[in-house]
Formats: sequence, C-alpha cells, structure tokens
Amino acid sequence: MPQRQVLVRAEALSGRQAGLISLSQALAAGLTERAVRTLVGRGEWHRVTRAVYRTPVDTRLDAFDERRQQAAWAGLLAVPGAMATGMSALALHGLWGLPTRIPSEVCVPGGSSVQGPTGVRVRRYRRPIPAVMVNGFPVAQVVPALVQALPQLDREHGVAVLDSALHLGRAVPDDLVAVHRLLARRPGAPRARTYLALADGRAESPLETRARLCFSDAGLAPTTLQVAFRDRAGVLVARGDMGWRRPDGSWVIAELDGRDVHAAPEAVYRDRSRQNLLQTRGRVTMLRFTGRDLTNGVAVATVRRALAE
Repeated sequence: MPQRQVLVRAEALSGRQAGLISLSQALAAGLTERAVRTLVGRGEWHRVTRAVYRTPVDTRLDAFDERRQQAAWAGLLAVPGAMATGMSALALHGLWGLPTRIPSEVCVPGGSSVQGPTGVRVRRYRRPIPAVMVNGFPVAQVVPALVQALPQLDREHGVAVLDSALHLGRAVPDDLVAVHRLLARRPGAPRARTYLALADGRAESPLETRARLCFSDAGLAPTTLQVAFRDRAGVLVARGDMGWRRPDGSWVIAELDGRDVHAAPEAVYRDRSRQNLLQTRGRVTMLRFTGRDLTNGVAVATVRRALAE
C-alpha cells in the first residue's frame, strides 16, 4: 500500500480517538517506526506521552472538548488493557460541565498496581467496574464514573456534570440514588452528595447550571426553567432559559448567552426574533446575561431589581 494511503488510514483512525494514535496502532496501520519518527521530526505529529501521538486530523470537536477527550484517550492508548475511569470516562460519554483540563485516568483489570507514563494516572479499584466499549476500548459506565469523579469536582462542575447526564439521557433519577449510595465512605463523599440534590436535567448547558446556582445562592431561585410561551393555538412561539413569576402573574425571563452558542450571526438574528416574541407576549421582562454578568454580580442585581418593579 502506498505510504500516503497508509498515513491517511492511520490519521483516520486517530480522528475517532480525538486526534490521538498509539505507536502500536500506527504500526498496525502500515507505518514503520522510522516513518513515525520522521512525522514527529517534521512537526506533523506530536508526542503526547509514551508511544502516543497527536495527529493534525480535524476531530470536529471544539477546542475544550478536544482537550478533554485527548486526556481520556491518552490514558487508554498509553496503558495496554486499560479502562477509562472518572472524569476521563465522563468525557468519553460526551457529558458537558467538566473542567477545561481533566486528569488522564485509567485502571487496569484486577486492581493491579501499574506505573503509568508521564501525565497518566493509573488508579486501583479492587472491585470490577461495569464498562461499555467506545471504539473498541472499555470505558467505565456513567454511574461508577460519576462516583469516581464527583469527589474531585467543585460544586459548579459537579452539578453541571449531573445536569448534563440527566439532560442527555445518560442517567435517570434512579441512577443518582445509586450514586448517592455508592459514594459511601469515599473521601469527599459528604460534599459530593450535596451536588446530587441540586441536579436538574432541564439545564441545557454548563452556563445555565452556573446561573441557576448563582441566583439560588443569592436567594433568587428561579420559579422554573425552560419557560415556554405559546400562542392561542398552543403553538410554541418562544422559550426562556429560566424565569421568575411575579405575584401579579407577570414574568422576568433570563436568557444566558454562551460564547459558542450565540456567536454566529444567524444565532444573533434568531435570538433577537425570539426576544421580540417574548416581549410582545405582554407582561414579560426579558433579560440577557453572559458568564461575566454572573461573575461580577450584574445578573443578580438586575433580576432583583426587575422583580421589585
């Protein structure tokens, strides 16, 4: 097979692994060790950790998801027979809300103690961990992965991950009951268990989770999330991310503008049309906030003022 075709095949495989490929996979695809060294020397491939390389293939992931998934894949590819665990497993399940940087963590069967390469943590679990296969590699199921990850997360990220698990259908409420039980006697369990009571699958992004927590901490818990407004025929005409109902029946509605979601011009026009529809429903105060507004207190102050009007 021509060398160029071999390279295309190898990089196509890496595209299914967040842009990473192991040396053994590259050799199986038909490349030689010398060819791999040449690719690295030319700066086309980059060494991530022992015998694992990043290729220039387009993963079609945003920069943050790519970074998280690469951390997860690095462990799987660097440690033969490994299973992705904790935050690495949650990243491969496609859950949002994880920190920008997550640990590359795996375990090996039987609770064996293995020294991982630089940047990869090999954890020890004496009991078998239920797993699913992702592109031929074992990944801890969502429930055990949550049990492993939640004690390592702060409240904002922990609740956001739980929100996404529920919203995406990766978990159901009964699963959170199981997580609560399985957290028993683990370091950090009391704090992690408080996240479970705050989870709400109606949140559609980490920013919405953050906003809900921010308002609730200020004594302004929303009346409801994903407030729907319909016309007289019952057709949905607009929806707000979260809303507060005033005593007179009117609404204060907050929309959260995430950088990725609202950056494109077509999204701007769509949001403007939706906001106009909400305003014309009558008795609706429409507010728009960014993550910065949550951080500097503008969002809380504005909602408090709107509710007092």
